Amino acid sequence: MNPLGHPVVLKVTGAESADSPHLPDLIAGLPTQAVLADKGYDSNANREAIHAGGAVACIPPKKNRLQAITYDRHLYKERNMIERFFGKIKQFRRVATRYDKKAVNFLGFVWVASLVSILA
Repeated sequence: MNPLGHPVVLKVTGAESADSPHLPDLIAGLPTQAVLADKGYDSNANREAIHAGGAVACIPPKKNRLQAITYDRHLYKERNMIERFFGKIKQFRRVATRYDKKAVNFLGFVWVASLVSILA
């Protein structure tokens, strides 16, 4: 997401695949000052990828982390823009229920829903 809440990169993963391992690929080459993510993305590999890109990781630590990591709580509140975006595109039944069998068709419609939600 850019600062205005518009998507920059969208990627479809397998149903059994976790989202967290895909973070380094998503942010590679994107100029950014900070990466906002939820606790599910809290891993050393993700934090290293974020710092390698010259950005600050604003990710709350998981409860099972042995060493507490601080994060900017005020900056993290901006993440609600991401949640609102996904709420908007899930208004489209085709996105929420994933009618499309092929990933490329599903991703194409997610981009269409993204554009419509931005313009609305």
